[in-house]
Amino acid sequence: MRKLLAVSGGIDSVVMLHLFRGEKNAAVVHFDHGIRESSAEDCAFVEKLAEEYGLPFYSKRAELGEDCSEEKARASRYAFFESLLESPEDKIYTAHHRDDLLESVVINLLRGTGWRGLSPLRNAKIERPLLDWTKADIYRYATEHRLRFRLDQTNSNEKYLRNRVRDKLRELSETKKQELVQLSLKQRELADEIDEILKNIAPNGPQFEREFFCELSRAEAMEFLRFCLASYVSLTRPQFERALRAIREYLPGKRFSLSKDLFLLIHKYYFEIEKSGAKNLPTH
Repeated sequence: MRKLLAVSGGIDSVVMLHLFRGEKNAAVVHFDHGIRESSAEDCAFVEKLAEEYGLPFYSKRAELGEDCSEEKARASRYAFFESLLESPEDKIYTAHHRDDLLESVVINLLRGTGWRGLSPLRNAKIERPLLDWTKADIYRYATEHRLRFRLDQTNSNEKYLRNRVRDKLRELSETKKQELVQLSLKQRELADEIDEILKNIAPNGPQFEREFFCELSRAEAMEFLRFCLASYVSLTRPQFERALRAIREYLPGKRFSLSKDLFLLIHKYYFEIEKSGAKNLPTH
């Protein structure tokens, strides 16, 4: 099993890299979004660290531009990381810590992801060894070991939602933060239990019977739909609600857009997932 350490060059990932520096099956991966002028310097810095620790290094540069959204940047980054997975046992390691968890919870709730938004950062392909660490813990470790790291100027840019949420979370007391973390952990356990049940009873795709989703209650149908589409696309709760309405109400021959190049093609008795889209069908 290989451990692909996602290292940006910032303090969080540099600390994680230092923790795993002695792992023989570890490798360093870096994605250059091409958003900042100094991003090439970050890549060179990470490559040098990997060389110092004697670890393999993989990188890719994209030209996403300054106007790139957080969602697109994240999707591009993880697409590259996942392309490096050679076996089911391989894992991507990221440096998300407790404060990142809290930020993700708040962002998900703001985006209307529902109760599952309280249990973010769940992905079987990804390990997050620093989730019990606070940002203060990370700074302390970096100071004690005299670690060098790069500063990401976008971390102070107010145009990014995560940065605005981060500023607000600083106003929370430590007690409130701990309560939110415990709530997230409980929701994570519940989500895992529900997903395990759905594995055994959810219909298999890419074609699904419409009647199945019409007979269930709205809440049950939403859970099944989320599970069925999980391997294809990530949607907010309002998007899932609109997709469910299309499944239940659209006439045969219509298609519902899930993303730029992913659709639900509605038939009389079933619907199917269409990756490219049929131009001769109307889209709602």
